[in-house]
Amino acid sequence: MSRSQETLKIVIVGHVDHGKSTLIGRLLADTASVPQDRISAVQRRCTEQGKEMEYAFLLDALEEEQSQGITIDTTRIQFHSEKRDYVIIDAPGHKEFLKNMISGASDADAAFLLIDAQEGVREQTRRHASILKLLGVRQVHVVINKMDLLDYDQESFDQIVTDCQAALANAGLVARSYIPIAAKFGENIVHRSSNLTWYAGLTIIDTMDALTIEHSSHDAPVRLPVQDVYKFDHRRIIAGRLESGTLKAGDEIVCWPQGTRTRIKTLESWNLSEPPIELVQGLSVGVTLEDPLFLERGTLITNSDAPPLVGTHLTANVYWLGRNPLVMDRRYTIKITTQETSCEVKTIHRVYDSGDLSVISVEGGVPANFVGEVTLEAKQPLAFDPFTGVPETGRFVLMDGYEVCGGGIITGLAGEQSTDDHQEKEKSPAGAAKPLVLRKKLKRSIVVNQ
Repeated sequence: MSRSQETLKIVIVGHVDHGKSTLIGRLLADTASVPQDRISAVQRRCTEQGKEMEYAFLLDALEEEQSQGITIDTTRIQFHSEKRDYVIIDAPGHKEFLKNMISGASDADAAFLLIDAQEGVREQTRRHASILKLLGVRQVHVVINKMDLLDYDQESFDQIVTDCQAALANAGLVARSYIPIAAKFGENIVHRSSNLTWYAGLTIIDTMDALTIEHSSHDAPVRLPVQDVYKFDHRRIIAGRLESGTLKAGDEIVCWPQGTRTRIKTLESWNLSEPPIELVQGLSVGVTLEDPLFLERGTLITNSDAPPLVGTHLTANVYWLGRNPLVMDRRYTIKITTQETSCEVKTIHRVYDSGDLSVISVEGGVPANFVGEVTLEAKQPLAFDPFTGVPETGRFVLMDGYEVCGGGIITGLAGEQSTDDHQEKEKSPAGAAKPLVLRKKLKRSIVVNQ
């Protein structure tokens, strides 16, 4: 990575037709992040259809999306400024596709909530705010688009800010800034607008560059979910995204849920003349290990002195969007970073409306667009953290069959022994790698050639 050794993930959400894809398309075009021939192709297509230039078409790849003018799936765009690399997530705003928005927001470091200046705060705006709060996205900025339709009027902008502050407060959120823009004309996106001289804040791109990856200090606990294992010549390279902390060759690590100890042997890189000295949060990384361990997708690598929680029972807050209510004793699939297994809801403690936070009866489960405080039981042990400790490994998504139907944050471990207890019992006198096996339903926890 040539600019900064970190990648920041931003999700852009908002009501349908408020201009999310237009904002991102204009951002890419104005920073020369897409080839000119692609821009020209979109311009020709718009001309053939008798339309003005639609920057959203740079994003909406599906023909169905272009014909209907809505974003159906989450689109991830690699993008960079002069400061750092980004992954921008264009999440759908239509009510029918809120589940796709959850899958995008669950992986974001920051969020931009888009509001149409003419329409103001809508029901979907409140629901999006509730989802962002529930999924623990702490860096939230509000973008008020289409200011050109209000003749760039400051009083109208101030009123929308007041309304939005009240709606976000109801969801337990506070926006870090409110940015007036006109995405169609590229105003206040990369370049400041001459029509918004009363606005003294940052543009969109400057706001992005001012964002931080939280928990990025050297003292943060190491969290490296294994995405895959690649074999090159004699090396077995463990690949994944370093979600928290830093890693160097020689660092002692533990692989969960097995509890196996080893050390980092080498740091691997692609397209770099010299291997990196240190890996930092946000990087997609590759490492080799001193011991020939058998690891697979879903293993969580941590530093030895900051273990995660490991167990089959976890307490959580779930935002539910399924066609059928979230109920007890039904099989769902839970995904935490790269971990995936089946689970059941063992207890529903409380259910409340995401709009006004009023509590309803738990009988009948958690309906769509409601939040449930629940205890989940996984089929296999999972390694995770409370969201308040390490947000990146404290979020999850629930699937019913093949559909994403909910997402939420982990609040703790329920009825399971802590990893600290296991470490004290299983640590070998010489400190060599020895598997700490949580024996309940654990599969494929293998250490070879010890």
